[in-house]
Amino acid sequence: MKLPRPNDETVISGPWPWVTQSSLSIVLPAYNEELNIEGAIEEACEVAAAAAPAWEVIVVDDGSRDSTAQRVARISKRQPRVHLISFAENQGYGSALRAGFHAARGDLIFYTDSDRQFELSELRYFLPVMERTDVAIGFRVYRYDPVLRCLLSWVYNRLVSAVFRARVRDVDCSFKLFRREVLEAIDLETRDFFIDTEMVAKVRKWNFRILQKGVKHYPRRAGESSVRASHIPRTLLVVAQMWLRMYLPVLVGRRERIEPVCPRRLAGQDIVRQQTQTLGGTHNQGLPVEPREAHGGE
Repeated sequence: MKLPRPNDETVISGPWPWVTQSSLSIVLPAYNEELNIEGAIEEACEVAAAAAPAWEVIVVDDGSRDSTAQRVARISKRQPRVHLISFAENQGYGSALRAGFHAARGDLIFYTDSDRQFELSELRYFLPVMERTDVAIGFRVYRYDPVLRCLLSWVYNRLVSAVFRARVRDVDCSFKLFRREVLEAIDLETRDFFIDTEMVAKVRKWNFRILQKGVKHYPRRAGESSVRASHIPRTLLVVAQMWLRMYLPVLVGRRERIEPVCPRRLAGQDIVRQQTQTLGGTHNQGLPVEPREAHGGE
C-alpha cells in the first residue's frame, strides 16, 4: 500500500494548504473489513493531511476474525499518524466508537465507517462551518441499501425525531464531525449501533448547535453489513430506556456516574503538527504509537 504524500494533485480541491487550522482526529471503527480497511485508511490519510495542519487516524478493530487488525498494524508501522486500538473480542459498534473518541487528541473529531460507502473528501465541506456550529451531521442524499432497510430507516428517523425532539434527517448516517468540547461534555453508554441515536439525543438535550449537510452514499465495495432488521425490536426498547434515563431518571433509579466519552487533554497531548506546508507536498511526521488493547473507552 502506498502511503499518501498530498500535493496539488490530491483528491482535495478546496482551500489550500488547509481547510481548517484546528487539529483533526478521524476515527474508523472496523469489524471484519480486511478487504476495505487499507483503502479506507489511505483515503482518510489523504483527506486529513490536506485538510488540517495536525491530524491522526484512529482505527478501532472490534475483535475482527479476519486480518483487519494485522493490516492496520502493518500500516501504522510505516505511517505513525495511524493508530490501532484492538479488542480481543467483539464488543459492539458503540464500544468501538467510544474507545476511538477516548483516544482522540484532535480539536475536531470525525468518525465514519470503514466500509467505504462515503466519499471522505466531502469532509472539506464540513470543516469550515465548525466555527459556527458544534456538530456537523451528514445525511445520505441517495442510499445504496436494500429497499426494506431504507424504509425501516425512514420510520426510525421519524421516531427518533419525535421522541427526542431532534430534527435530524438521518440519525444513523456515519458521517459526523464534532467539536472536541461536545464529546468532553456528554457521556455515552451504548455498546451497539444505537450509539448514533444516543449521540444525537444528548447533543440535542444539551442544546449544542447542529448543522446538517447531504453526503453521497455508495454501495459497499466488499464485505457485508453487520446490521440486521432483527435488531429493531431491541432498538425500540433501548430508545424507550434511553428516553427514561434522560428525561425521567427517577423512574429507572439512580445510575452510576459515567465520565464524558472524551477526556480533557492535558498539556503536551496535542497532535504533532505537520512540519512543512507547501504546494509541492506535505511531509507528515509524528511519534509512533504502538497497537494496544482497549476496553470500549471505559
